[in-house]
Amino acid sequence: MTTSLTLIPEWEKQDAVILSWPHPETDWYEMLAEIDDCYKDISATIVRFENLIILTPEPQRVSGLIKSIEQKEHSIKIIEIPTNDTWIRDYGPLAFRDNERKLYLSDFTFNGWGMKFPANKDNRVTRKLFSRRIFNPNIKLCNRLEYVLEGGSVESDGLGTILSTKHCLFEENRNAGIEDKVLLKSISEKLGANRLLLLEHGLLEGDDTDGHVDTLARFLTSDTITYTCCEDKKDAHFMELQQMEKELKQMVDYKGEPYKLVPLPLPEPIYAKDGHRLPATYANFLFVNGAILFPVYGVKEDKPAAERLQAAINMPVIPVNCRPLIEQHGSLHCATMQIPQGFINFNQI
Repeated sequence: MTTSLTLIPEWEKQDAVILSWPHPETDWYEMLAEIDDCYKDISATIVRFENLIILTPEPQRVSGLIKSIEQKEHSIKIIEIPTNDTWIRDYGPLAFRDNERKLYLSDFTFNGWGMKFPANKDNRVTRKLFSRRIFNPNIKLCNRLEYVLEGGSVESDGLGTILSTKHCLFEENRNAGIEDKVLLKSISEKLGANRLLLLEHGLLEGDDTDGHVDTLARFLTSDTITYTCCEDKKDAHFMELQQMEKELKQMVDYKGEPYKLVPLPLPEPIYAKDGHRLPATYANFLFVNGAILFPVYGVKEDKPAAERLQAAINMPVIPVNCRPLIEQHGSLHCATMQIPQGFINFNQI
């Protein structure tokens, strides 16, 4: 029998969520106290639902920051590890299962979103975690380092469909020298995709990932996609997001039927201190065990967006303040990586 891998969907039961904590050598250094508080809030919310693993080069400092967080049924583990940046979604391990229910982790190259930022430490994180044996001994690590791929650039329905964006996948500084057709075939194989759906529209101002799908459109279930929509005709993103919506309406699910679509409003424009627009969206939510953690930004769209998502899914939607996170152009999903059930060897942490 041929082994066929499937990228495990994010709504399945999880062992833990991984966070990579900000430190003075990251771009957060000018607002470290504020982002520490944000990460502390995120940590306290996650540990209500499941275990949390924190990566940091400063274990003593982080231990002091989280000591007041209540840990009842679930625990927080800290692993000392060097990092360039905090966006573990893009350099953390991707979890797969084969047709015999065996479990795998894949490690793709991370090159700082097309060589925009230093990534030498982040690119080693998955291998370092594996070498520390924090994963169960039956887990195989698949070396995919011949390809550049970020976790935030792919969405899985758990049934062989991957949703991504053309802008990111074919960006010239990621997989230079590989023809588009060859790259599509190879990436599909490595992700276990029998269908690769690519959005051509949806680029947001301030997004330095070249259009990660996790800010635009997410699988809520295998037949439902929730997505960022723009209802303000005066907004600079209106036409681009209208075009993306048309693309989504033309796509079909694994049964050949149109996807059920849940639009989430684009937040009102939020600007950095230097005046550029920040890429805030509500699509950047996180599945945890029994809930969805939902990024909010202190704007009028927070409540109706959460209500729309809540109406579409049978689990609580928990708001988490992510206004500080978007100062560095990411949000809740970007800052986290879920590890499905059966992967973590908690005796080694």
